[in-house]
Amino acid sequence: MKKLVLMAGLIALGTTASFAQSAYRFGVKAGLNVSNITGSDSRDQDTRLSFNGGLVAELPISDKFSFQPEVIYSAQGSTIAAIDEDNFLDIDENIEYQLDYIQVPLLAKIYLVDGLSLQAGPSINFLVNEEVDYQPVSNGGDVNIVDGANTFELGTAAGLEYQFDSGFFIQGRYTRGFTRIYDNVNAYNYAVQAGVGYVF
Repeated sequence: MKKLVLMAGLIALGTTASFAQSAYRFGVKAGLNVSNITGSDSRDQDTRLSFNGGLVAELPISDKFSFQPEVIYSAQGSTIAAIDEDNFLDIDENIEYQLDYIQVPLLAKIYLVDGLSLQAGPSINFLVNEEVDYQPVSNGGDVNIVDGANTFELGTAAGLEYQFDSGFFIQGRYTRGFTRIYDNVNAYNYAVQAGVGYVF
């Protein structure tokens, strides 16, 4: 699994050699995730507030168009109301179902005006952590799940970014999984991501 994640990251960032012109740039980004699970088999649940962060590369093709591969750690999943009528566990108000991925978006980046761009493309995602946390606002409460969700997800990502002349940028994005979280279960990931970053 680790080899697959590493290979995907190298492919995404390694395309610099074949696509990049003299103005290619690398950077970092970080931000917030508001994620949930959708589908006819998903139970009534609330969003999970978490984080994302990683590396970006911009490879210009023309003045208005670039290829932007990324390697991002994205903490996703959902939140459900806690029920512990027998008081067997010290449970917080809510319980988090945590699905954390290494996402490799391969995005077309189209500049609408100077600094403002539209980004969209496929995303190859690898599950790196699955657990239930019944104490999400404190330490402890983590229950790891083994052989649960599918370890591979094919999805999409789309959003807007504004990049200042300094290299600092702000970004908003929607991500959606096309493949099911579990086999034979109609449930899919989605998240709204907001963040900031800097390209060198």
